[in-house]
Amino acid sequence: MAKKTFKGRPLLPGKLEGKALVSHQAFNTSASYLENMFAGRTDSAPCTDPANKELYGKDMSGAILCTTQTVGSTMGAGCIMGMNDLGVGFKAMLFSSHIDSIAAAGLFMDDIWNGRRIFTIDNLGDEFLEAVKTGDQISIKEDGSVEVG
Repeated sequence: MAKKTFKGRPLLPGKLEGKALVSHQAFNTSASYLENMFAGRTDSAPCTDPANKELYGKDMSGAILCTTQTVGSTMGAGCIMGMNDLGVGFKAMLFSSHIDSIAAAGLFMDDIWNGRRIFTIDNLGDEFLEAVKTGDQISIKEDGSVEVG
C-alpha cells in the first residue's frame, strides 16, 4: 500500500511510530480488559471482548489502537488508567470520529494526574479507518498528522 496521510485533531500530541491495531466497531474498554482487571494479568493484554471479532484474543499491550470511539460503562476511563498502571496500556489511540467522554476522561486524567501520556488524535475521518489495517506501520506527528503505510 502506498503511504497515505490523514490529519486529525491532536488532543494529547506526541511523535510515535509503530503498528496499528484496528477495530472498525466502537472499542468496549471495560469488556476488553477482563483478564487484566479481574485476574491481575500483567504480562500482556489479550482482548476479552467476544463481541469484537477483529480484536478478540489479540494482545493489545503497547498497541496503537485505531477505532471509531470507545463504549461501555464509565469504568472504561479507569480501565485506560489501570492498564497503563499495569504496563500494558496503549501507546496511542487514534479515532476516526470525535473522541467520546469515556476515553477522554481516562486519557486526560492519566496524563494530568499520573504523567502517563497516550498520544491521542481524533477526527481522522472514515477514510482513515477504511485505509488502515491491523499490522500497518503508523507514524504519528505532533500536529495531528498520521501516516499509514
